[in-house]
Amino acid sequence: MSGLNDLKRLCEDLTILYIEDDVTIRTSMDAYLIKLFQKVLVAYDGMEGLELYKTNKVDLIITDLSMPRMNGLDMLKEIKKINENQAVLITSAHSESEYMFGAIRLGVDGYIIKPFDYPQLNTELFKITNKLNKFKENEQYKLHLQDMVSVKTLEITKLMMFESNNYEQTLVSMVEMIEERDTYTAGHSKRVAEYSKKIAQQMGYSEQECTKLYQAGILHDIGKVATPDTVLLNPKTLNAIEYKLIQEHVVVSYNLLKNIPMFKDLADIVRSHHERCDGKGYPRGLSGEEIEPLSRIMMVADAFDAMTTNRIYKPRKTVSEALSELVSLKLQQFHPEVVDSAVIALRDIKIDENISQTPKTKLEEERFAYFYKDTIGNIYNQNYLELILSKNSYEPEYKYMKLFTVHSFSQYNKKYGWKEGDIFLHSFAQSLVDYFKGALVFRVFGDDFVVMCKETIIVENLKPTLDALIKNTGIKYKIKSIDLSDVEINYISQIENA
Repeated sequence: MSGLNDLKRLCEDLTILYIEDDVTIRTSMDAYLIKLFQKVLVAYDGMEGLELYKTNKVDLIITDLSMPRMNGLDMLKEIKKINENQAVLITSAHSESEYMFGAIRLGVDGYIIKPFDYPQLNTELFKITNKLNKFKENEQYKLHLQDMVSVKTLEITKLMMFESNNYEQTLVSMVEMIEERDTYTAGHSKRVAEYSKKIAQQMGYSEQECTKLYQAGILHDIGKVATPDTVLLNPKTLNAIEYKLIQEHVVVSYNLLKNIPMFKDLADIVRSHHERCDGKGYPRGLSGEEIEPLSRIMMVADAFDAMTTNRIYKPRKTVSEALSELVSLKLQQFHPEVVDSAVIALRDIKIDENISQTPKTKLEEERFAYFYKDTIGNIYNQNYLELILSKNSYEPEYKYMKLFTVHSFSQYNKKYGWKEGDIFLHSFAQSLVDYFKGALVFRVFGDDFVVMCKETIIVENLKPTLDALIKNTGIKYKIKSIDLSDVEINYISQIENA
């Protein structure tokens, strides 16, 4: 968990309802919560808590379970009828009571056992308020999405008026707008346009229709100008909410293009490029002949480019492999006649093997660091190691691995506190970074470290530094060196076994 200041920042705009019948505990807890939250409502039992909830907007409820008049469990049942997603943290002196089990079955976000351990309370509050703030950000974004679309529409309309006499230059300007945010997406758009046109030509479409499809391919992801950077630039697998947000780019693209006279004919093509032949696509769930014919072509071109481009989490397919997969998805994802033409039109395509999501510039490395940084050690986290191991399995770059397992750290934490524990982990991590120049350093399993090296590095000269760091702490460490040409490690679980 981060520091108390970070917790205060997460809590400062939230309202909390605290219910506790014990006067001493209530007074002490109320005084503590007031220091963190914008507004703290206090109730003495479940009945009063329910009435306060009905008349106030509450972000988080902290409640005892065993109380007079109305217990916490009955109160929560009524509250869940009003808002099933209400965030709740329960407190109890009995971890195995029926009240506790009943509350957990209702769906709560956390629980703490009395008497309160404030570091544990802070941990639970940090977890819940962080989740609440992310949810609020997403809801705020959705509320303002239409305003963002209107603003972008106005901006692009003005651009169209300025460039109305030079159609091609206008297209280039819009593509450059995307390139400024995400170079991978921009390259993708150009390739989809090229592939779409080749397939359309193979299918016998007129030059005019092929040109229209090419232009639609260039602009098919223009709606991503309204996608938050935290979603668009995220190299990790998206969660459900993030995936919904990225899906909205199709509708945003359609709304942008339909209001610009010179692009109006492209809007319907773009809107349907994520539909599926079997009706399981988005945004409208169209199927078969309901899908715009030129969109059916773009669906195949878009998928082909995704298959033949290196992603951080999986290698690209060869042209032959990608075309075989397209054939296997006939009548499921793609229309058969489009796939048959794509097999002919794209079989001689030469793929640029340098196209990849892997960061190449310092700026792109910082973007990755945003998603993959371990905040305590200021190094990379376990999620990034998972991706590096996966990538290394098909594109070997790192030949050696050093494992640093730290022992007795939990006892150190208990004795000196989490803050001192974080300081120790940070110091240990920085010692590795300073010693292993050019290598990747990760924190894994809480208090262990992995170093991925391109060349073998002797660790003997590092030991004096680490020994000085653990002196008089009770902490011990072990080092294991692994030659990845002898031992295959593609997953985190294999490191645990090692």
